[in-house]
Amino acid sequence: MTGRVLGVPIDVISMSDAADRILCWAKARESRYVTICNAHVVVTASQDTEYGRIIAGSDMATPDGAPVAWVLRNSGFNGQRRVCGPDLMWLLCEMSARERVSIYAYGSTGATLNLLKTRLSHVFPSLFIGGLESPPFRPLSNDEDEAVIARINSSGAGIVFVGLGCPKQERWMASHRGRINAVMIGVGAAFDFHAGTVRRAPQWMQRSGLEWLYRLCSEPRRLWKRYLVTNSIFIFGAALQLLKIRN
Repeated sequence: MTGRVLGVPIDVISMSDAADRILCWAKARESRYVTICNAHVVVTASQDTEYGRIIAGSDMATPDGAPVAWVLRNSGFNGQRRVCGPDLMWLLCEMSARERVSIYAYGSTGATLNLLKTRLSHVFPSLFIGGLESPPFRPLSNDEDEAVIARINSSGAGIVFVGLGCPKQERWMASHRGRINAVMIGVGAAFDFHAGTVRRAPQWMQRSGLEWLYRLCSEPRRLWKRYLVTNSIFIFGAALQLLKIRN
């Protein structure tokens, strides 16, 4: 089932159902990509036609942000909750360790990936990590890109967590569907959260839909435009959408 938020198609799905579906794809080594959609992603997709096609073309688009889930609930999809990147990644690591599915991490820095590997190996000793790769902060040549694809495919990974940030990670995944034999999931800042290099908001703020405020206060110079400008656009668009539904 799919709902729409600011015209962007978002899957109506629970965290457990999303993880089960992804794991099924991963076991079959199916080439798919999953987008984790917060307010920033939704606004960008509603304003950028090419990016909107990438989100609409994903095999699963989850309601990452509390505001996105709230709009779905108020659009008739009662009970919809967040299916956010860091939590989905953690659940999939737990399930992959149990089901013997290999994972791969692509993005972030080498230092963060090393910390991430240490944490995951400690919490999930039976988890097989096929590889961790920090790409350069520049476009790859065709030969470099082909080498990345070969490394991921030869690793045997069924799930590739992609932490390149929005909108780069979604564009990367879309361009590699059909070439990488795994489920690609854009998880944003999840690598930093799980590695411990960035502190996540307290649980009460996550439950209250205030995780964005915590991140804004933690990194105001980098995130002020994303959260203040984009959230304002989102609120206006959501109000218009819900007003049309009620009328």
